[in-house]
Amino acid sequence: MNYFFTFLLQPVLPLAILLGCLWTQYQHLNIKRLVWLTIIGFALGMIFAIEALSGQTVILSFNGALIVLYLLFYITQFWRQSTLASIWQFVFAFIGGAIWGQDPNIHLITNTDVVNTTFLLNLSAAIFGFFFCIAAMGWMVIFFHQAKADAKGRKLRIILVTAFVVMLLLPLTGNVLLSLMKLQIVGLTKFRLSYVAKVNNLTTYFNYISSLFLLITVAIFAWRVYLPRKKIAADETQPIVKRQKLALARNARRTVIFGSFIILATFGAQLYWDRVASLPPALSESTYVKMGADNAIHIPIESVKDGDLHRFIWVASDGHAIRFFIINRSDKKLSLATVFDACLLCGDSGYVIDGDKLMCVACGVRLFIPSVGKAGGCNPIPIDGWKEENGEVVIPKKSLLVGANYFSTVLEIPVIDPVSHQKLTNKKANYRYDYNDNTYFFANEHDQELFRDNPEKYVKSAEVAKGDN
Repeated sequence: MNYFFTFLLQPVLPLAILLGCLWTQYQHLNIKRLVWLTIIGFALGMIFAIEALSGQTVILSFNGALIVLYLLFYITQFWRQSTLASIWQFVFAFIGGAIWGQDPNIHLITNTDVVNTTFLLNLSAAIFGFFFCIAAMGWMVIFFHQAKADAKGRKLRIILVTAFVVMLLLPLTGNVLLSLMKLQIVGLTKFRLSYVAKVNNLTTYFNYISSLFLLITVAIFAWRVYLPRKKIAADETQPIVKRQKLALARNARRTVIFGSFIILATFGAQLYWDRVASLPPALSESTYVKMGADNAIHIPIESVKDGDLHRFIWVASDGHAIRFFIINRSDKKLSLATVFDACLLCGDSGYVIDGDKLMCVACGVRLFIPSVGKAGGCNPIPIDGWKEENGEVVIPKKSLLVGANYFSTVLEIPVIDPVSHQKLTNKKANYRYDYNDNTYFFANEHDQELFRDNPEKYVKSAEVAKGDN
């Protein structure tokens, strides 16, 4: 939900602020017409993005057109023509819809076949964000009308328009340059790639930058308009005039309060997304387990039959941390599944319980818990050869060793050279040798060769040395 609100604000709020600055030049506005122009333009922009905005040539043309349009808009700030302003209202609404329509996750709203709670929340967040931007535009009109009444708004308006236009233009220059390089119209250089990366990354900070620009603007308004009005009202002695001055001061205060709300909502939504909502779900703590004397891991069934996800880690002799979990797939009977905490599609990000489903942390796919243990898709990789025996889940070592191919984490563990009995660590030892499902590490090449020629001679002594330590 937070995603669709936040990422709609990024492209649309700056355009709404610019339109608000534009309409401050006019005293009488047809609100109904402006709202409909905005809705129609935004909807058509989305359709254009979804249906037609693909291919480097089209994208290059679109971004080039945006640069021209933003520059033309800046120039026309110095003209007063209501028909032209209405055209800009439609054009900017179209641009906002077209940019947001390129969001990679918009299909969750536009292409869903199921109307469920998640869909309704996402749609509501997007609609709220849209009308939030319209409200911000209206606030900007009121803001500058009040500043204009005190003859203190013209310069501030031009500065604000300039700042937002420059902010919008910078990423577009990067997009155009990137398309030119992809089409091989200009050469690929380190400087150009660095420039593209830096300016394109600017869009992720649009909400923060917009909040900063608005904060400065509101602070100047409070200093230059609200506080003087408040002081004048306090100093006025004639009752009728005092009431008029107090009304002006209250209006200015409301403008400051509503502007502060816009700033806090924009900044807060982006901050919440960056610090909380965008972070992947945290995996539950894993229990470390050790291999038994029979080369198998034994886990009591009583401890894993409650329906929760029980996560375990076994560290192989080479330091590979192999995660797996056991879950009871039924709340009516014992139906255990023992699987690696990884999938073939998404890697070793792991899984978490989300309500009554199992969720892949990497891609967010939700799986029915009864399907856990079946191979394929984003299901966790099944562990072969495990069994239920004497009230325990028994997992053979050979079955777990397969998991070394699915996990990238290698822990630094103490090891012993089986020949010289020298203490080492797996990550610092330069020589290693795999034998009988174990990995042995050596201090030098000579010890490795001795072991390789007669491994049985050294395996038992290595075990004894390990036990002594």
